[in-house]
Amino acid sequence: MASISLTEYPTVDAGHEQRAQPAIELDGVSKRFRTPSGDVYTALRDFTLAVGRGEFVSIVGPTGCGKSTTLGLISGLLPPSAGEVRVLGQPVQSVGDQLGFVFQGDALFPWKSVLGNVSAGLRFRGTSKREANERAREWIARVGLSGFEEHYPHQLSGGMRKRTALAQSLITSPEILLMDEPFSALDVQTRTLMEDELLDLWSSTSASVVFVTHDLEEAIALSDRVCVMTAGPGTVKGIYAIDLPRPRRVAEIRFDARFVELYRVIWEDLRDEVLLGYERAKTDAHA
Repeated sequence: MASISLTEYPTVDAGHEQRAQPAIELDGVSKRFRTPSGDVYTALRDFTLAVGRGEFVSIVGPTGCGKSTTLGLISGLLPPSAGEVRVLGQPVQSVGDQLGFVFQGDALFPWKSVLGNVSAGLRFRGTSKREANERAREWIARVGLSGFEEHYPHQLSGGMRKRTALAQSLITSPEILLMDEPFSALDVQTRTLMEDELLDLWSSTSASVVFVTHDLEEAIALSDRVCVMTAGPGTVKGIYAIDLPRPRRVAEIRFDARFVELYRVIWEDLRDEVLLGYERAKTDAHA
């Protein structure tokens, strides 16, 4: 399935206004790294993707295909080797304050309480301590952590730390939210609860989300579109519109007949890339 062009992405039926200008554009982007041996490793090649305003897009692909590299390019943490990355119509040249980033591992400040972690972004932007704490308490309540304001990360469960990280990222009202396998370390039940929590929080914002995951079911359950990447060097193999109704409950939507059909079709596209990546990994291990 061919990649769609920058101007052909579909209208999103998710209660979010789809505007003419995409929120995120990667136009013919390649990314190369110099290895310790002096060779050049190409992580991404001729990668093109557009994400609409208020749209939720998941990226799936085999290990090592450049999914996390794509987030690094959007965020400004990595410069492209070729092509152009634009966020809100402007070329990305540095990390912008319109971005929120939720990582796979815990990215909380271990010396700060829940209140201190959630308010940190506002404080960095110059908000007074009083106002930042007031808004932080509101977000702590929204993610169901009232009463834990003075707890520290080591005193929280994995799910509670993820709720804190979500509040920490969303309190600044980011226009772009980047998520790199944020729930992969959680148990199945907690993961499902966090996925529902994310959808509820996102539905009350206008944020555009790019969500990286290895879990195709998770990608379909959450997203407006799913982008399938090839084995490295990564590029777009196919983009699929997810025409499931919103609001969604992750545990229930997986039993929907349309969900099952979407999974079957997308997996047919993804399976060959996963097998190719696996065979390459075995070959490299025996080289």
